[in-house]
Parts: sequence; C-alpha cells; structure tokens
Amino acid sequence: MAITLESCHAVEAIEEALARYGHPEIVNTDQGSQFTATDFTDAVLGRGIALSMDGKGSWRDNVFVERLWRSVKYEEVYLKAYDSVSHARRSIADYLTWYNQRRPHSSLADQTPDEAYFATLPAIKSAA
Repeated sequence: MAITLESCHAVEAIEEALARYGHPEIVNTDQGSQFTATDFTDAVLGRGIALSMDGKGSWRDNVFVERLWRSVKYEEVYLKAYDSVSHARRSIADYLTWYNQRRPHSSLADQTPDEAYFATLPAIKSAA
C-alpha cells in the first residue's frame, strides 16, 4: 500500500479488492485526482462496474466513511509518533481491529460494528 495519492496506487488497490472480493455493481469515490484519472476510471468501467463520484464538496455523500477517518485521526494517528510507515500501518491496523471488534458505539446501541453487522446476517445452517 502506498502513502501517496497517485492514480497507479488507486488502480493497484481497486484491482486487489476486485480480485479478493469480486466485482460490485458500483464503486463510489470522491473526486480526488487519483480517482478521476483515466487509468483508474478505465480499471473500473472496463470491467462493467458503474462508477459514482461524490459531488465536489459533498461530504454528506460519504459521511460514514468520513466519520470513521475522523475517529482514526483523533483517536490514533494524532496521538502517536510513528517510527516508520510500517509501524504506522501496524498501529492503525490494530486500531481498526479494536474499533470494529471491541469499541462500543453509541449510534449502534453500544454494540461494536462487528456485533451490529454480523447480527443482521442470516444464520448459517449447519449440515446435518
């Protein structure tokens, strides 16, 4: 994973996600230059996936992700002095695990995101 906002890194990330998780019907991004670049839009549209971009200054279009990144910054990044990029990646990954699995959220009736999400999935029937 890169630490710069170049289109080649966005293409690499989307290709990895598509290989790992399959093709969604739509990909939503903001209007950052890495997402409006031809190589990124071709990587998405060329696979028959619709591409949606938030309107300029339309923070509401992505409010949940923006709120997550605010938490990451104020509860993790701004409190640390990382020794290296690899240290930052490990520490942020640990924070995200804690955020999803251990941190209760008032907006989720004090459940963790994992508890709230997995509770909505249909029960998997065991083979008898």
